[in-house]
Amino acid sequence: MWAALPSFLALAGLSFLISALEATAANARPREGAFVPPRVVPLSSVLRPAPSHGAPSLQRSPGGGGVAMKEAKDEVKSNDKSVRQLLGVRGAAETTDIWKIRLQLMKPVTWIPLIWGVICGAAASGNYHTWNPLNPEAVSLSEAGEDLLKSLACMVLAGPLLTGFTQTMNDWYDREIDAINEPYRPIPSGAISEGQVKGQIWGLLIAGLAVAYGLDLWAGHDTPNILLLAIFGSVVSYIYSAPPLKLKQSGWIGNYALGSSYISLPWWCGQAMFGELNPTVIILTLLYSIGGVGIATVNDFKSVEGDRELGLKSLPVQFGIDRAKWIAALSIDLTQLGVAAYVYSLDEPLYAAILAGLTIPQIFLQAKYLLKDPVKFDVQYQAAAQPFFVFGILTTALACGHHFNP
Repeated sequence: MWAALPSFLALAGLSFLISALEATAANARPREGAFVPPRVVPLSSVLRPAPSHGAPSLQRSPGGGGVAMKEAKDEVKSNDKSVRQLLGVRGAAETTDIWKIRLQLMKPVTWIPLIWGVICGAAASGNYHTWNPLNPEAVSLSEAGEDLLKSLACMVLAGPLLTGFTQTMNDWYDREIDAINEPYRPIPSGAISEGQVKGQIWGLLIAGLAVAYGLDLWAGHDTPNILLLAIFGSVVSYIYSAPPLKLKQSGWIGNYALGSSYISLPWWCGQAMFGELNPTVIILTLLYSIGGVGIATVNDFKSVEGDRELGLKSLPVQFGIDRAKWIAALSIDLTQLGVAAYVYSLDEPLYAAILAGLTIPQIFLQAKYLLKDPVKFDVQYQAAAQPFFVFGILTTALACGHHFNP
């Protein structure tokens, strides 16, 4: 189990970079003091041919600040917009390539937490095997290779297929709101047709359920646990996005549904693939999903004005910014401390101490950013504090793996 830790940490680093990009590109109305993504100037407005060979020439800035490499800067910005388009975040470049548009609707940037959850579930099972070249006889290369393929298949299920299904469906049911706030998005802009969107929703759902059933067969399950989890998660995704329930309109329930979908469900999938779910793991992951309410609330600060105008009952709208920031901070801190206490009760004091220790920097960063001004510093807080929360989830998973498979 510990031999797999370096790969877990490497993926964690990637997830933190991607989550920071997602936070930076979050949907927010510009307001005084808030983070606003840079405005991209079209290349055609700044590129001018040089007299001798037609290459773009250097232009002196209007303010006399010296020679500015406008062409290079605009090229960087253009590339940045292309990357954002592929990741499915705000500030994306416009394209007519239907496959790029389909990928944009699936929002690959949101797959990372689900992939991380699968890894945590595999670690919690205690049955994920890695090959150690220093001790090659402990685990055969073929056994380690099969487990790697199983984990990758679970990641494809949780990320591109079912999260892609969820994100595409969410964009479809948000098309009227997006037509007001983000009219350039693929659906309200008409870049993709209604039939193509619905076909993508159904295609991803059917493919996800088929892969889930195939994983059950691969794992030798008598009861198709992974398929049942996939069906349950798909239903939650539907009622989160679609009327009449549309849970996302409700602060508490919607944020908890979002947190559990990103923390509990992929964990359960990974653990079911390599082991068996048990009440302890279910309790721990559902507890951690309460912390997800706090993280989702931090995301809501950036759009509190728009949510209020549209009648959405986010926690900042219901309680005001000053109260909501404390709700967010306390739900994150008390969740992690509560899980630490539960892990300690399992006779795992080392893991419990690590969990408690990971709360300390979060409290410091909350005082520095979140409690000071959650609207102005939401991006800085998420980029700095969420790694400690995510590492807490991994620590809990390793504690479960050690406890149930000593």
